[in-house]
Amino acid sequence: MNISELKAGASNVTVEATVVEKSEPREVVTKYGKRLQVANIKLKDDTGSIAMSLWGNDIDSVNVGDKIRVSNGFITEFRGNPQLSSGKFGKIEVIGKGDVEADSAESSDESYEGQGSDAEY
Repeated sequence: MNISELKAGASNVTVEATVVEKSEPREVVTKYGKRLQVANIKLKDDTGSIAMSLWGNDIDSVNVGDKIRVSNGFITEFRGNPQLSSGKFGKIEVIGKGDVEADSAESSDESYEGQGSDAEY
């Protein structure tokens, strides 16, 4: 699917896109009291871009410049913008390694700090 076709509420989506931004990981505490690491990324294809949160081990496996495939994902909305989520049953695969050094969102004009959580752990 193209990013431009993704609408809030869509499920079982498969998207291939390039990681163009990645924030520094931060620790969050879930409503169940569990501490987790989360980092936000921005994915882009020829049709548009979308935000996504990476949790736990996925953070270190995905870098700026990588092309990834998200399978069985779903689309939520946060502050009026669509957000791609892999959830418990989705899969994130790196299908092409990029040669770009990782840029943190702190050094860009756009920061994902404070993005909503899509984890239900």
